[in-house]
Amino acid sequence: MQQFTMLIDGQKVSSEKTFKVINPALGKPFAECALGSPADVDLAVKAARKAFPQWSQSSEESRIEKMLAIAALLEQNMPEMMQLITQENGKPLNGFNGIGSGMEVGGSIAWTQATTSFSLPSKIIQDNDEAKIEVHRKPLGVVASITPWNWPLLIAIWHIMPALRTGNTVIVKPSPYTPLATIRFVELANTILPPGVLNVITGNADVGNAISSHPDINKIVFTGSTATGKQIMSLASTNLKRLTLELGGNDAGIVLPDVDVEKIANELFLSCFHNNGQTCACLKRLYVHESIYADVCAALVKIAKEVVVGNGLDEGVEIGPLQNKAQLDKVIELTNDALANGGTLLVGGQVREGDGYFFPPTIIADISDGTRLVDEEQFGPVLPVIKYSNVDDVIAIANKNECGLGGSIWSSDIALATTLASKLETGSVWINEHGAVQPDAPFGGVKQSGIGVEFGLLGLEEYTSVQTIKTSRR
Repeated sequence: MQQFTMLIDGQKVSSEKTFKVINPALGKPFAECALGSPADVDLAVKAARKAFPQWSQSSEESRIEKMLAIAALLEQNMPEMMQLITQENGKPLNGFNGIGSGMEVGGSIAWTQATTSFSLPSKIIQDNDEAKIEVHRKPLGVVASITPWNWPLLIAIWHIMPALRTGNTVIVKPSPYTPLATIRFVELANTILPPGVLNVITGNADVGNAISSHPDINKIVFTGSTATGKQIMSLASTNLKRLTLELGGNDAGIVLPDVDVEKIANELFLSCFHNNGQTCACLKRLYVHESIYADVCAALVKIAKEVVVGNGLDEGVEIGPLQNKAQLDKVIELTNDALANGGTLLVGGQVREGDGYFFPPTIIADISDGTRLVDEEQFGPVLPVIKYSNVDDVIAIANKNECGLGGSIWSSDIALATTLASKLETGSVWINEHGAVQPDAPFGGVKQSGIGVEFGLLGLEEYTSVQTIKTSRR
């Protein structure tokens, strides 16, 4: 069984206690990892604090050079990283439409490279006979990253790279379900970065709470559930830490009657079921106009029946298992509740016999808001398809949900779709696709879906503080 440790101040750190990491395709452990404690948080913070002055004062060119070297090292180790992600997370090496662990590692490389291209130069607000006023962006200090299990490496990259780019030092705590790819990435990065600049600690809620309340951590960036985000926010208030919280989503997609069903079917299915539905910005509530309702359902069912579900290490597999037993149980519970409350099962709905946490792509029709499967985030491969007749009414219904991460409009009339998109109460809206993010476009939620944004210049700014310098000339 593979053994993994934490890494603090450039050194591997083991612990008396360990925990096992389960391969969800088998339902059995395949690796063992050090179980960190609040004391390890203190060690990591001290290391990051010690490294901060030199790293923050290093030149932009030097930091960019090191980040590009990390991207190159990731590329050199891509097969190993893909294998780890598939083993711990379950997603296939390639996946449906190419969304698998290969895409995750490739995206991590591309995101790292793209982040080096962003810059926050000082701005001159006034420069005349009276005074000169300059506005500078300064790094915050020690940034803590707490990451989820659905995209373990890519989301870590989203958190870490802008922090490093702006001169902060970092502590990352991966999910105990999927710590391995992150640990290996930090090991690789530490062959390039000075000791203490990037540290990784592993553990459970006590470690997360110690991070959230630690007086010497200046910012937390967290991706995960709304409930955990609120807990982090409460604990972080002890020293007014900066926060970026990307929280739960229950994204609605609205299909207008003018679409070419055959043309959009594959993209629609991909939007709902990529990564087995385990993505914050997956399409999770599908509203379809009554005139094409049957056609859309039939098109999605056809794809669901053809998609290959299995162990992500096997050739040709497009969708893997749920990542963990608790998530599988939730998907089963919401599916059963929907069927008990009048929903019609069109495809799927039954746990696959044998090892692993497998649940096939499942589509449920004849369902409405007020049902748990529609109102709650399922975070798995079961899709409610809701019929509507009036577009203004369905916009209002979509907006009633407490989440506001993303949404989408599907239509051949781009002008109309754009008008409707502006009415959705979400941080992002896509037209004729859903969930497509990129490194230069800000991404974040409103309402219960989070605070702040990631990506691009606006995301980079969140890792800095503003300092205004005024020089009087009178």
